[in-house]
Amino acid sequence: MTSAGRIPIPGSPAEVTADWLSAVLSDADRLVTVDAVDVSPIGTGQTGATYRIAARYSGDHAGLPDSFVIKLPAQEDVVRERVALSYRSEHAFYTGVAETVEVPLPHCYYCALAEDGAEFALLLADMAPAEQGDQIRGCSAEEARLAVAALAGLHGPRWCDPAWLSFTGTVMPKADEPTARGLGDITRLAAQTTIDRLGPRMDPADRTTVLESADLIADWLLGSPERFSLLHGDYRIDNLLFDPARTRVTVVDWQTLTVGLPARDLAYFVATSLLPEQRSLHERELVGAYHRALEGHGVAGYDGEMCWQDYRFGMLQVPLITTLGFAFSASTERGDDMMLAMLGRGSRAIRELGTLEL
Repeated sequence: MTSAGRIPIPGSPAEVTADWLSAVLSDADRLVTVDAVDVSPIGTGQTGATYRIAARYSGDHAGLPDSFVIKLPAQEDVVRERVALSYRSEHAFYTGVAETVEVPLPHCYYCALAEDGAEFALLLADMAPAEQGDQIRGCSAEEARLAVAALAGLHGPRWCDPAWLSFTGTVMPKADEPTARGLGDITRLAAQTTIDRLGPRMDPADRTTVLESADLIADWLLGSPERFSLLHGDYRIDNLLFDPARTRVTVVDWQTLTVGLPARDLAYFVATSLLPEQRSLHERELVGAYHRALEGHGVAGYDGEMCWQDYRFGMLQVPLITTLGFAFSASTERGDDMMLAMLGRGSRAIRELGTLEL
């Protein structure tokens, strides 16, 4: 990754020029000349703006792609200020964490953040023709196997690393008593807001599960404190890219880092990304695959049954993240449909796995 300190942070796509990209890609060993760029928007992110950069070179550009993806802050000042902590999280991951874990990532060419957090830019290799997962449609068991193995590559290499306890790049540190109680209060508010807005479209049992889960979040956050790692925080199918043959997966969107029980990421992914019938059919296998992958990364003293119980316990990650995300973001038609799907799947998993009784 290019040192970002000497290269200005582009404030808008208009500032992503051929000269800027040339400076990013050049280093002491090679001068790269980009003759022209074509910058076009992709995606509909609510906390940032993402663009594809098609580049035309002259001279030596061996090993460099013809296209990149750049992530910039939201162009609205009010949104940018509200989610500055998320930009700090992604910057912390790519500059301080990515090289210490073994999760599959796109190559990062540039990552920079202004001191106030409102200016941010992340330049990645374009993974096309890889395809983004679809949260509403859900994923296949084959895609889920790739995803849980990749997740172990985040958790396993630095399992219970004490450095996570003082890591400052999270949107949510490992919870202590005051933090847990405060977040519990916020989650109850978010859950009620979600029910007020989406409740008429929800199954009555799901409404009850969401509200009952919110009442338990504070105690849940303090559970199993002896097992922890860095969490993606929003590990779901929409944040995964799959090659067309479904043999490789790439993980993106590191704006919700937290520290806590590792199986929270696993439970959130499995519950929200598979249809309920597929989840109940494959979840034992998927938890086992995740556990074996952890062992492959050197995790010891953590048996399969403990992993299964952590998976069950971790299910409250679903109402925690979905209600907070819904209550504090702008509503869109697809966003509402996605939240309904995730809450419905997650609530059913909570009931079927007896999570609240734990």
